[in-house]
Amino acid sequence: MGLSGTNSAGGGAGSGGGEQWSAAWELLLPSVGAPARGRGRALRSALREAVRSGRLAAGTRLPASRELAADLGVSRGLVTDAYEQLTAEGYLRAGRGAGTWVAAVGAVEPARADAGAVQEVPEVDFKPGTPDLSLFPRAAWTAAQRRALGAMPHRALGYPDPRGLPELRVALAELLARRRGVAADARRLVVCSGVAQAMTLLGLVLYGRGQRLAATEDPGSPPHAAQLTAVGVRCVGVGLDGEGIRSGELAASGAQVAVLTPAHQFPSGVALSARRRAELLEWVRSPAGRDGRLIVEDDYDGDFRYDRAPVGALQGLDPARIAYCGSVSKSLAPGLRLGWLVVPEALVAEVVAHKSRLDMGNSVIDQAAFADLLVSGEYDRQLRRCQRAYRARRDALVAALAGELPGAQVSGIAAGLHVVVALPAPYGPESRLVAAAARAGVRVMGLSAYGRAEVGDGPAGGDGRARLVLGYAHLAPGDIARGVAVLARAWRA
Repeated sequence: MGLSGTNSAGGGAGSGGGEQWSAAWELLLPSVGAPARGRGRALRSALREAVRSGRLAAGTRLPASRELAADLGVSRGLVTDAYEQLTAEGYLRAGRGAGTWVAAVGAVEPARADAGAVQEVPEVDFKPGTPDLSLFPRAAWTAAQRRALGAMPHRALGYPDPRGLPELRVALAELLARRRGVAADARRLVVCSGVAQAMTLLGLVLYGRGQRLAATEDPGSPPHAAQLTAVGVRCVGVGLDGEGIRSGELAASGAQVAVLTPAHQFPSGVALSARRRAELLEWVRSPAGRDGRLIVEDDYDGDFRYDRAPVGALQGLDPARIAYCGSVSKSLAPGLRLGWLVVPEALVAEVVAHKSRLDMGNSVIDQAAFADLLVSGEYDRQLRRCQRAYRARRDALVAALAGELPGAQVSGIAAGLHVVVALPAPYGPESRLVAAAARAGVRVMGLSAYGRAEVGDGPAGGDGRARLVLGYAHLAPGDIARGVAVLARAWRA
């Protein structure tokens, strides 16, 4: 098995093939040592990688199959099969009596680090909206999956109903009515891959009905606008005050659709007031165009209330004009990709049709396991477990802020997984404090990262003070105290 034979065989009509082939030779050597049954696959993989990486450049002539087989010590049929397979895939090209050549394909560039990216992981990360994933009930989930699989007939493992498993939709409708005051029934409930897919499904329906403009809260959750824009619906931001979204500004925007987080506005933490709820009902009931108006309610953290009775969902006031969505991302884990969408009767068929085209339904095993948690009461226990933990961490954050930054104004503390902190005195550009904290090992987000840096005359009103959005649910109390101490030093400096 000599290199010289291959080099001479690889030369081709002034193509420089011998040089290129010699450079790629080492990539084929490991394939020779593969087990006999996998040797052909290893050879095909090695040749494919040599072409992708550019080690075998386009226009390089390969050795004849007989010569390469002799050099590698394998059968000629194995080499012939490899040449034929890669020719069929487009990596090689062959002409009758003209040999085998490397085709022109896009080379894969090696991964390289972005020189401008910050590679360090912060010591304390106050990223908002992040649950404590260590609270995921692994034992209960495993047991629920085992029970679900044991009871599931073979036919249930086929393509599912795109609306979701009937038993899950029934259990979810009961849960949402009981805990959140949602007017839900299984016929109008669609199981989806989190709120992200719920927004995408609604956007597709709206676009199909001719709607091209939606109003989103400003400041607000960036994914809302991104998800609607991706399907062709343009978004306009509407400002907030201490009672929630400004209904007058909404009416003046020209939008026929409004996307809201009324129970605990993200990121300001404002709860929509009773007066503002009434104004929004007047707005949504005003006929506009062929299909009228629609409110989309994202109840992203509606299960977590600490110091007062939960605020019921807005959807219960007008289920014919308000769509409601939520997920298990805060209560179980975002990686499950399980959520729900309760839609007005008039939109059900269109939403289900789009869901069927997008993914043909969610995992039946995960759906059945979640239904088991709901029916058994384990999900309610999980919510209570999380609520106790998050309330203790909220209290630790409030205490640390009072001790390290006296005079700081904290809002949005009654619910959710984050607070908004207005620092004690005017600071200057918010970005400067965020950068200073990052250099000290603490990641924080400024309110301005979510849109308008001020929220009217409410808890985040305009007084020149830097405002930070601090998530706390995923942090241990000791980390919270340490992070606030570092932030206070950065602010004083």
